[in-house]
Amino acid sequence: MSHNTDHIAQQLRHNGYRLTPQRQFILDAVCEIGGHVTPDIVYQRVQERTSALNLTTVYRNLQFLTEQKILTETHLGNGKLGYEMAENDLHHHLTCTDCGQSIEIDHMELAQFYKQMAVTHDFHIEMNHITFRGLCARCRKSPSS
Repeated sequence: MSHNTDHIAQQLRHNGYRLTPQRQFILDAVCEIGGHVTPDIVYQRVQERTSALNLTTVYRNLQFLTEQKILTETHLGNGKLGYEMAENDLHHHLTCTDCGQSIEIDHMELAQFYKQMAVTHDFHIEMNHITFRGLCARCRKSPSS
């Protein structure tokens, strides 16, 4: 996965911020690792390059980059958050609470639900990255479930 540093810098400047070296290190780590990365994993990757960032700085900047819609945040279960680069192709996840398997689903599978909420409840859903937690087929068939 890659990111366009010039585009991100421009987006931040437009909002009155700048792409600091700390933010660049964090974005680079998120892209290099790929998928949904936890703050701890981002911190470990950043530490391979510089010891100038502490874990609090990583958490704070992940949240900031999410607020700026550069990253998306998803709940991975067990109170853990995952981050990935915001993309044009919206998607959601089905995550097994037993084995942790995550299945990516296209937004089109939920598009009708979003429309129905707007019509029925006059409510516009802004969340564009939803994780549904439940049991996958394998874990449902397992004797321990």
